[in-house]
Amino acid sequence: MKKISAQGGSTLRLHNNQTSNIRKPLVNNRIRAEKVRLIAEDGKQVGVVDLKKALQLARERNLDLIQVTRKVQPPVCKIADLGKYLYQMEKKEKAKKKEVKLKEIRLRYNISPHDLEIRARMAEKFLKEGNQVKITMQLRGREKAFENLAREKVELFLKTLEKEAPFKTVQTLKRKRGALSVIIIKA
Repeated sequence: MKKISAQGGSTLRLHNNQTSNIRKPLVNNRIRAEKVRLIAEDGKQVGVVDLKKALQLARERNLDLIQVTRKVQPPVCKIADLGKYLYQMEKKEKAKKKEVKLKEIRLRYNISPHDLEIRARMAEKFLKEGNQVKITMQLRGREKAFENLAREKVELFLKTLEKEAPFKTVQTLKRKRGALSVIIIKA
């Protein structure tokens, strides 16, 4: 069930009684400006016109006059179907909320150069998908005494990855419970 009337409230009721944070735009006779900057249904700018003329154009095409922005003078209004407009805004909001996942790449102290390259390609794929990547090198037993060499291997991995995909470091390389870890995201 979709409730998309242009009356009252600031949230929309969507399927399964979920609410959306999309601010309801002013529609048709609720627009209070004398002149508006009009955008036709095909996206072309008509220009600054009187509100009455804009409403008349919208009615002739059996569409709604929707106020897109409130902050500018004169306000920008678009001729469109209100249901379609709200649906598009809902889709944009969902795209913004896309969940970022934390993916982990585990390295070993004795990792071969070829395996290092394969893991770098995996990390590159994760970064391109928009995920955060945690690179962890677990140190066991005697390996803990050679932490400086392990750091060098992780830095070599990061240099290999930098050639393939630029990234930003969220969490710097640090030691935690016998492991070295760093978290990176797409630059």
